[in-house]
Amino acid sequence: MATALRPIGHDERLSLTDHLTELRTRLIICAIGVGIAFGFCFWQNGPLLHLLNRPLERSGAGGQQKGRLAETARVAALQRQAYEQIAGALRQLRADVRPGQRPAYDARVKRIQDTIAALPSKPPKKAPVTLGVGEPFTTTLKVSAYFALLFALPLLLFQTYSFVLPAFSPRERKVAMPLMLMVPVLFILGVVFTYYAILPPAVKFLQGFNSKSFDVLVQARDYYSFEILMLVALGLLFQMPVALLALNRAGIMSASRLRRSWRGAVVLCAIAAAALPGTDPVTTLLEMAPLLILYGLSIVLVTWVERRRPLPPLEPDDGPSMEPEETSKNAV
Repeated sequence: MATALRPIGHDERLSLTDHLTELRTRLIICAIGVGIAFGFCFWQNGPLLHLLNRPLERSGAGGQQKGRLAETARVAALQRQAYEQIAGALRQLRADVRPGQRPAYDARVKRIQDTIAALPSKPPKKAPVTLGVGEPFTTTLKVSAYFALLFALPLLLFQTYSFVLPAFSPRERKVAMPLMLMVPVLFILGVVFTYYAILPPAVKFLQGFNSKSFDVLVQARDYYSFEILMLVALGLLFQMPVALLALNRAGIMSASRLRRSWRGAVVLCAIAAAALPGTDPVTTLLEMAPLLILYGLSIVLVTWVERRRPLPPLEPDDGPSMEPEETSKNAV
């Protein structure tokens, strides 16, 4: 258990049984961490569901909801205003009522005011609907599981890195470690960017398109799957700088080649954006824009790395190495 709490040194030698034991221990720790995170997320499922519902709520904010259901809500709000005007007129007519009839008159006015208070003052916020008997429970479990994996991501990455890093030499680790540290940072940036910059306009466009011809309802299962899949997909695509930098350090891709291949990169980014959720052109363009920006930033990053510290070919770790001058002297 102690080996699962720290990375094993490169010089330590473990047998196959020790490696399997270490892997099992780390998997158990990951399962425990995910289980604890899932319990917390299921306990706090209300705020998490509200967080996912906000793009849908914003799609109808400011009285801009469309469709026949939204029109019905606006009619109810207009009815409330009409009742308020009627109640105001009745209060003004109270002086013309005989003194003996005023208590009954006031009681009727009070009932009208109570009816007005029960009417909605504005259209309700949009929220997804459930159709199946067990769909509220299963959908909550699904959302809690996804958030549990997200919250347990630091522990999962630490255990993964601790298991993989001993296979790298100290020199190789200097190259691999910065790349591994960039992975969670870029993933979180991708999730945050997607949530605030892509989901609201995408949901608003898809919900508002030709909405006057439909009763616009969103099933919770499909809506949350759409959101989560888009968040995860963009979080993974934000790893583009890591992938290109790794190819550069491996000697496969250079900055000059990346600059020459920008046309093919545009096509690949368009294909990747088209494969993501949301097949409409607006959502596709919103998803394609950050990919192109990331490709440009990757070129800048690779160029900076090449100028700062060129990476020579890796040398074998075992045995003494000979310089070119020494080799030529021995050959002579």
